[in-house]
Amino acid sequence: MKKLQQDAESFQKEMGWEIRKESYEVSREDLLNNYMLLTTEVAEVAEEFRKAFNLTYKAVQEGEAKQQAFEKAKAVVKEDVGKELADCIAYITKMANYFEIDLEDSFYSKMEEVKHRKNKDV
Repeated sequence: MKKLQQDAESFQKEMGWEIRKESYEVSREDLLNNYMLLTTEVAEVAEEFRKAFNLTYKAVQEGEAKQQAFEKAKAVVKEDVGKELADCIAYITKMANYFEIDLEDSFYSKMEEVKHRKNKDV
């Protein structure tokens, strides 16, 4: 994850896509814009899931077994789901880099916190 985050930072600099730091107003504008772009990408992941569920439903209606239909549908959307998730990672790493957050450390720290929660779903 550390390498991915470094590579994303280099790519974003090369493309001129970093979140600007020259003032509160500029940073606020860039952060809000990138947050909106992230939510758009998350919605595009949902659209791919919907496509898979619709393909599954149609195949089941045509007599195919549910699991087999779903496996075929997953294969149809797999590449596009990967692209949309990659877009999400790009925006997440951009925001993490702006705040100088090590996502790998944050991830493992958060998972440890979740593991020890008193109110976790069982």
